[in-house]
Amino acid sequence: MTTKNTSEPAWQFQYSIDCNAPLQFAWRYWTNIANWNDPPATFHLDGPFDVGSQLTTTLPGQTLHSVIRKVIQDREAIIDMHLPDAILSFHWNFERLSVGRTRITQRLLLSGTNAEALVAQASILEETMPQGMKKLAAAIEGRRAVEP
Repeated sequence: MTTKNTSEPAWQFQYSIDCNAPLQFAWRYWTNIANWNDPPATFHLDGPFDVGSQLTTTLPGQTLHSVIRKVIQDREAIIDMHLPDAILSFHWNFERLSVGRTRITQRLLLSGTNAEALVAQASILEETMPQGMKKLAAAIEGRRAVEP
């Protein structure tokens, strides 16, 4: 009998996009929850964008709860979404490519005792996440064009 290594995620996916904006500008834009635009979802953060703050995502007929687990200013954040007996972790990384360019990477990991049962639902993100990341980069670049 083989057993699955519980430290290994049941599913993971990663996508990166390059953005024409300085690193600190891109980070500041992204960490402002008011800029999160992903209809029909709405987002509420119960405090500053920092470790321990609770994030609530509201969708039609569904409310999801997350916690910010890690923040390295201007560089990295991990947000854990709590699902039934599973966690979907959103690992964000901001990398300076040059003075005016930033690579934004989002890596998703699904783990927990019920993770295998949620893989089919999570894998939908493989199709939607690239579009969302492109939309984010365009929004950052658009704001950069009108703000210093």
